Amino acid sequence: MTVLAVFGTGGFGREIMPIAERRHGADVLFVEDDLRHNTCNGYRVLSTSDFLQLHAEKVFAVAVADPQARKRVVEHLSSGGARPFSVVSELANFYPPNSIGEGAIICAYVSIHPNVRIGKHFHANIYSYIAHDCVIGDYVTFAPRVNCNGNVHIGEGAYIGTGAIFAQGSSENPLVIGAGAVVGMGSVVTKNVPPRALVYGNPAKVQRYLEEIK
Repeated sequence: MTVLAVFGTGGFGREIMPIAERRHGADVLFVEDDLRHNTCNGYRVLSTSDFLQLHAEKVFAVAVADPQARKRVVEHLSSGGARPFSVVSELANFYPPNSIGEGAIICAYVSIHPNVRIGKHFHANIYSYIAHDCVIGDYVTFAPRVNCNGNVHIGEGAYIGTGAIFAQGSSENPLVIGAGAVVGMGSVVTKNVPPRALVYGNPAKVQRYLEEIK
């Protein structure tokens, strides 16, 4: 038997659980570190330790928006013998060739276009799109309706807020978003963003730099 766990009973976890159930076709449940209830929306909720002790093949998807927190959860579950599972809505659109790493969560009406390369544990929330020739690093989060035009490179662990728009880059001069950057909701990004910078506005400007997470 294979058991699929969606880690996190917050809003995003509850939104993707029906997709996970339809796509996986086996036993599905929630896993939550801060265990307060045994069920959520009719699904079992287990602690991380109880999930890892199950005598079954264990797969998981991590519905945690914060990239650094998501990475920590993935590493902990993987070290306990579970393996990542991608949750992909049947209403998402893919235009090959493209590649997407393990553990992705791709919501309804997301469009991923040709020659896009995406790393591990990517989140693309509803109505986001990624145009041709983009490169997306590991643990990147797209909130709803992110507009990522062609030839944009986004570094590991970046968080992109709802409705953000990235200007078109080029093959010789892609638009580069640094690792760990945060792009605020509704921002229009026309220039490169340094690593760990918080930017927002139209056009987006650096507001401050984020502290390193130890």
